[in-house]
Amino acid sequence: MKQRIISALAAGLCLSTQLQAEPLKEVLENVIKTNPDVLAIANHRRSIDEEVKGAKGGYFPKVDLTLGYGRERTDSPFTRSAGLDNPSLTRREAELRLTQMLFDGFGVSSEVDRQKGRLNSSAYLAYGTSEEVSLNAIEAYLEVLRQQELVELAKKNLDNHLGTFDQIKLRSDKGVGRKADDEQAQGRASLAKSNLLAVESSLKDAEAKYLYIVGNAPNNLVKPQIPENLLPKTEAEAIDIAVNNHPILKSALADIESAQAQHQAAKSLLYPRLDLELSAARNNNISGIEGDNDNTQAMLRLRYNLFKGRSDSARADQTSLLTQEAIQIANRSRRQAEQATKMSWNAYTTANERLTPLKEFATASEATREAYGKQFNLGQRTLLDLLDSENEYYTARTSYVTGQYTQLFAAYRLLQNEGRLLESFGIPLPVEAIAPSSEKKQN
Repeated sequence: MKQRIISALAAGLCLSTQLQAEPLKEVLENVIKTNPDVLAIANHRRSIDEEVKGAKGGYFPKVDLTLGYGRERTDSPFTRSAGLDNPSLTRREAELRLTQMLFDGFGVSSEVDRQKGRLNSSAYLAYGTSEEVSLNAIEAYLEVLRQQELVELAKKNLDNHLGTFDQIKLRSDKGVGRKADDEQAQGRASLAKSNLLAVESSLKDAEAKYLYIVGNAPNNLVKPQIPENLLPKTEAEAIDIAVNNHPILKSALADIESAQAQHQAAKSLLYPRLDLELSAARNNNISGIEGDNDNTQAMLRLRYNLFKGRSDSARADQTSLLTQEAIQIANRSRRQAEQATKMSWNAYTTANERLTPLKEFATASEATREAYGKQFNLGQRTLLDLLDSENEYYTARTSYVTGQYTQLFAAYRLLQNEGRLLESFGIPLPVEAIAPSSEKKQN
């Protein structure tokens, strides 16, 4: 009965631990919802949504109401011919005017297109920010795990050195050991303790970075697996995916569309403007004449600026150059995407290639350490040989652990360069990170 209770408690403790675990996917989902950088760019995108609505307002009629009330004194040819001496009357005005733009040189439509381009650009920036912040969170997550493993290795290393020191001290106390061996073992134990303190400090730094990026302290993190099925098979495939999918490059291409529309909007100032104006006025005591003065109008009004110091044509030339600037920025973004992908591919393949020899080194070092321990006990190895084999094993294990996490992070960085990091976890993008142009293509 007692054994069953203990087993039940152990099972409950294990289940509780699993429930409290923080898988990487859940951490990323939380980061996307709470990280300030992601939320800031999301609000920026929503603000441009409103600018698009404001630009579309130019298609609708404008309705103005004008009311006026006050005193008016009039001296005009009419009042003088009527024998009126500067009559002073209470003037009242009321006018309702509707103005509908019929043609403005495509100014409104161009401004709408410009804002749509900005909207697409900001959406892709939100996409890129989400991917970048997620990669930062992954890096922090993996670094905490790595440092935790290094702390465990450092603790075991210290325990092994303390065990060796106790063994040597026991021999020395019995008079069968040498004092120099005692001091050598004590010195290596002190170095192992120093190493433990160093990695414990690094773990605290990693936890602080995790808290800054994720928003909460790490709790029972789970080591993820490399998503090998999603990784490209060749460098050329990786670059092709990045060029066609990288959100920052897409943002730069959307900026070109916005700049082209801005140029068209600037050119609209060189065209005449045609408006339909409907108005109704109800006035009283106007221009020294007592009584009502009402009128209604339905007018087509054409306005065409003939000269403005070439400021409009200069604006058109300026926006043409801004379009060329946007094109070159997009070209630079393409090169940067290609370069980053090449570097990520190189980092991933190198990490893959290094992992096997690092594992072999760790396995061989462990076997050497065990053999040297047995040979030392038989008097076939010196204490220095034993201590060196212990340090070599510790170095090999730490290198292998670091190699594993280097490989993991390189894989995720490659996916981020391709704009597929969140997709690899099955995490949908924030609504603000979905460009309207891509929604239309999907439909």
